[in-house]
Amino acid sequence: MSTLEIKDLHVSIDTEQGSKPILKGVSLTINTGEIHAIMGPNGSGKSTLASTIAGHPRYTVNSGSITLDGEDVLTMSVDERARAGLFLAMQYPVEVPGVTMTNFLRTAKTALDGEAPSLRHWTKDVKAAMGQLRIDADFAQRNVNEGFSGGEKKRVEILQLELFHPKFAILDETDSGLDVDALKVVSEGVNREHSKGAMGTLLITHYTRILRYIKPDHVHVFVDGRIAEQGGAELADRLEEEGYDRFMPSETAAVQA
Repeated sequence: MSTLEIKDLHVSIDTEQGSKPILKGVSLTINTGEIHAIMGPNGSGKSTLASTIAGHPRYTVNSGSITLDGEDVLTMSVDERARAGLFLAMQYPVEVPGVTMTNFLRTAKTALDGEAPSLRHWTKDVKAAMGQLRIDADFAQRNVNEGFSGGEKKRVEILQLELFHPKFAILDETDSGLDVDALKVVSEGVNREHSKGAMGTLLITHYTRILRYIKPDHVHVFVDGRIAEQGGAELADRLEEEGYDRFMPSETAAVQA
């Protein structure tokens, strides 16, 4: 079993008005085999947490720690974090002109494992994973995400997840922009990889619809850079019914209403 541990994490971002604190003391422990859902209103710090774990240079860690099996994640470069077993499915996957899907996937797998995968087995694995995710075989020769729809980009993120086998997957609003069919396909991919028992999942979302397909063990509510409440899957159902108003200052809730 592997453990990703976040302790009293404070993170800020530089703006024209100066440094702006975003995360204000987040503590969270995730073990492989667990699914943790993070929910909360816009601007609450959910995506900041994901980006900080992955090592985005825009964010400054002011205090606190992130460790993976006791190793200090914050001292690792982005590629070192990936090799250690951290995977981020981005909210807005970027296009990579000039790099085909085939070259990207095999190069990334080689970098992660330290050796190139057997071409015969690798080709078979890629074809099988693409088929399960309903990605057309022609996409293997297209440039990464170039001209892809939003749903196609999200399927490619999960394709990487299933081929790279990370210890921990951080899924940053993977459900955004997906229709019902695409949501089911993406969720099935996450569940397939999770069912192997060697991956922990941190699922960031606004809505409960993806939680109908990916069942969380724990739900954490983010408000103003902090975890305001924690519970099991039933907490997500309560949020669906009540929204986030009860966590917000009265004047903020009134404005949003």
